[in-house]
Amino acid sequence: MPPAIETRGLMRKYGRLIAVHDLNLQVNAGAIFGFLGPNGSGKSTTVKMLTSLLRPTAGEILINGLDMRTHALEVKQMIGVLPEDLGLFDYLSIWEHLMMIGPIYGLSHQETARRAEQLLRFLDVWQTRHTLAHQASYGMKKKCSLGMALLHNPRILFLDEPFEGIDPVSARHIKDLLLRLSAHGVTVFLTSHILEVVEKLVHGFAIIVRGEMVSHYEVAELAASGLTLEDVFFRHVNPNTDAELEWLG
Repeated sequence: MPPAIETRGLMRKYGRLIAVHDLNLQVNAGAIFGFLGPNGSGKSTTVKMLTSLLRPTAGEILINGLDMRTHALEVKQMIGVLPEDLGLFDYLSIWEHLMMIGPIYGLSHQETARRAEQLLRFLDVWQTRHTLAHQASYGMKKKCSLGMALLHNPRILFLDEPFEGIDPVSARHIKDLLLRLSAHGVTVFLTSHILEVVEKLVHGFAIIVRGEMVSHYEVAELAASGLTLEDVFFRHVNPNTDAELEWLG
């Protein structure tokens, strides 16, 4: 089987700024893969390219062996996306968002409603399903967008900061859900700043800094080395500890 996700020499430029440079990745089917880095490192830009929301300046993207340049429609049918900006409409309710998504993927009204109810109950937003997006809390919006990503039973999930802004109980539910999906062969590609959660969840991870991949580990390899994910992360993403604030006592 080909890798679920593969990039070859992937690059994205904005004028003279190189946001992502020469990115070469392979993620196997059924793996949960963490894509880590500081703010502004190129994580979200990469996710947008992998989900065809942003055209690469150079390089190749293959999803389940399909070239994104020639099979974008087929790729979109097999992936689910939790985007950085959540992609919600202010004056649609949580329920209306999920009911809108089903027909796009060829689901009947009845099947869409069945799946939507199960997802919203699992994500603990069933009782607030008629809340308009602009009235919902950030956590409710995050769960709504995640439900939309899952509704059509995708084979590959791209999740941009799935644990940001949600309570610990919801985070545990989402973690359990991702493990269950992975056990059924679904590939999960996620970004996150919560290293403790990532280390317990992923099978492998890469670290990107200023647009370039600086480290790539399998979790089993990391454990054998005696290092933690945090050790590796801060080896490459080191804050300026020499800076001083003279005006502080």
